[in-house]
Amino acid sequence: MRKWTALILIFALPMSGTAQRVTAQIALPPAQLPDAARTLPPLPNLGPNVGAEPLARIGDTLAQARIDRITNLLRDHRDRIEPDHGGQPAVRGILIATGIDDAMIARATEKGFRLLERDRIEGLDLDIVRFAVPDGRSLARAQKQLAKLLPDAEVDVDHIYFTSGPGSPLPAATLARAAASGKASLGLIDGGVAAHPAVTGRVSQRGFAAGAPVASSHGTAVASLLVGSGPVQGSAPGQRLLAADVYGADPAGGNASTIARALGWLAQNGVAVTTISLVGPDNKLLALAVSRAQQRGMLIVAAVGNDGPAAPPAYPASYRGVFAVTGVDARNRALPEAGRARHVDFAAPGDDVLAATGPDSVDRLRGTSFAAPLVAGRLALHYPTPAIDRIGPAVSALVMEARDLGQRGRDKTYGHGLICGDCGGR
Repeated sequence: MRKWTALILIFALPMSGTAQRVTAQIALPPAQLPDAARTLPPLPNLGPNVGAEPLARIGDTLAQARIDRITNLLRDHRDRIEPDHGGQPAVRGILIATGIDDAMIARATEKGFRLLERDRIEGLDLDIVRFAVPDGRSLARAQKQLAKLLPDAEVDVDHIYFTSGPGSPLPAATLARAAASGKASLGLIDGGVAAHPAVTGRVSQRGFAAGAPVASSHGTAVASLLVGSGPVQGSAPGQRLLAADVYGADPAGGNASTIARALGWLAQNGVAVTTISLVGPDNKLLALAVSRAQQRGMLIVAAVGNDGPAAPPAYPASYRGVFAVTGVDARNRALPEAGRARHVDFAAPGDDVLAATGPDSVDRLRGTSFAAPLVAGRLALHYPTPAIDRIGPAVSALVMEARDLGQRGRDKTYGHGLICGDCGGR
């Protein structure tokens, strides 16, 4: 419980800084999905005693799939996306900065960085500036130069984040809408949500990317696992949900800027618990947006991804105070493709999970994307409104729910243990 005592202090103080079950573990943003060349090859069928050799083969497969995913995205949309200094995909020709004043903007424009936009993210009281990179200059080089020019500002690229489970756009789908207005304790940052009977009447949506909101199978699945009722039962059935579509129809959707704006909207509307089943690299704007949302009492639950335990730490799951969730199979073993974060807090069912995937479809899915909402829904039942002084009791109640797995007590693989073990149609 020491961690959660510390977590209360973190929130109280200012802070810096038809489904393809295994074959589509690593999904591109909804606008890019799917084709057979971009899905993860089938993983070996693992028996009860898993040796090092099959796990190593899975790790190699996942590593190559991750490289291919990024390579394909950069190749297919080079007009909109380019790599940063570490090879991570980002919006082409754009740098974002926070902690910046008029003098800094003038200094940057003198050096050829064109001011595109000054924006304030309401709900987070966060001011951001967007600059266009000078012609002929790579994104990586320009970031290094602008950071040196503005040492007191936080400068980064606009990284792109991927869904941590299979999903695709549903262009002909009708969007789910709420029957009545009112406060919602749960938020979702993902693709749009289709009007499946399991969620109809309980979802209000807003778009934060070009063409959004657009219903997606991934967003619909995660929403149904949060608030679904009837044949698809979520972990917080019947609750209201605010859903932010950060992908829309934009190949460069799902970027840090859209996620930050979505967090602001949810904070403005008093959301207590937000689910983010997206993964990508550390980003200064995203880190600050997460921090500001947490300071307002929002609890954020994120999936660790499906790139395997040898992959780099996934964000936002790795940020301080974010609840990182891994997935387990029917035998309560960690999914071999589950990614990693700098910490793991809870596990939940992530294999053969029953979820809505369109206006009239229900499928069995696999991936950590579908474990995270099961934890978030249970957390929201203990924490229905944002209030710093209620975080400790809510987290304690959730920990008491957890079924210990793996090593006795909290461990690096399952965190505090399994939440909602009988959820997801298991």
